[in-house]
Amino acid sequence: MIVVGDEVRSALSAKTAVVGLESTIFSTLGLPSPANSEALARCNAAVRNAGAVPALTAVIDGVIWAGVPEEMEERVLGASVKVAARDLGAVSAQRLAVGATTVSASLAIADQVGIEVFATGGIGGVHRGSEITGDISSDLDAIARHGITTVSAGAKAFLDLPRTLEYLETRSVPVVGWRTNHFPAFYTQNSGLEVPHRVDDATSAARIHVARRELGQGGVLLAVPIPSHAELDGQQIADAIEKGLHLVSSRRLSGPQITPVVLAEVEKVTGGDSVTANLALAEHNADIAAQVALAIAQL
Repeated sequence: MIVVGDEVRSALSAKTAVVGLESTIFSTLGLPSPANSEALARCNAAVRNAGAVPALTAVIDGVIWAGVPEEMEERVLGASVKVAARDLGAVSAQRLAVGATTVSASLAIADQVGIEVFATGGIGGVHRGSEITGDISSDLDAIARHGITTVSAGAKAFLDLPRTLEYLETRSVPVVGWRTNHFPAFYTQNSGLEVPHRVDDATSAARIHVARRELGQGGVLLAVPIPSHAELDGQQIADAIEKGLHLVSSRRLSGPQITPVVLAEVEKVTGGDSVTANLALAEHNADIAAQVALAIAQL
């Protein structure tokens, strides 16, 4: 069952702005401690400062939450199990102690309770070598299925970005650049790949969302580049990713096992700068998502 936090329930009833948040990024599966706690605090503050209400999603003692109460947030920070959309029913029935929700799970939860905007760091996508492994993140189908605007700094940088964009096109997901004509590559602002649509303000993004909703179509991916002051060196990131993927290959890892290994290698190569960049982009995405949520509420 899904329980909606009191503040989130009140905001939804009043038709005011709410921003859904996944919890994987705020667990040690996404960021090392204490950066994960800082990320949650900064994202919550960014949403509130913009005038919206944050709705952290997670599974706690088998209960699926949309708007985790503040007194339970510490348990989410220590989560060691990822929960995707496919897992929600099972982990609820089995009363999982603590589960950190991925993008796909968070979108499923948000859609059930009426949250229309969701913020994350970077989405999953088509993995390199997917023509052999078939490894494609369920995040992409979730974005297509649920009528929610997902705000992210593109997809995780170690993925096959051209194929990720191609898959989104196949699933009829409009990829919209926030003040850019190019798809961001998480740690860097420009992957070199063009996006089909661009907006330069929250109202324009909100209008696309509302138009999609009125047509009965699915979600939108709003691609927001990392702030320029936090952008990392593209070649250094590429080298770190190659090292991380070599480790993944040597260990024969797949699916959700890949991300922590690659991110740890990137953190090592960048001397921790990747964590600082991750914090900056997550906070920025939360701020933009709140602006869009407010504009949707006004429309």
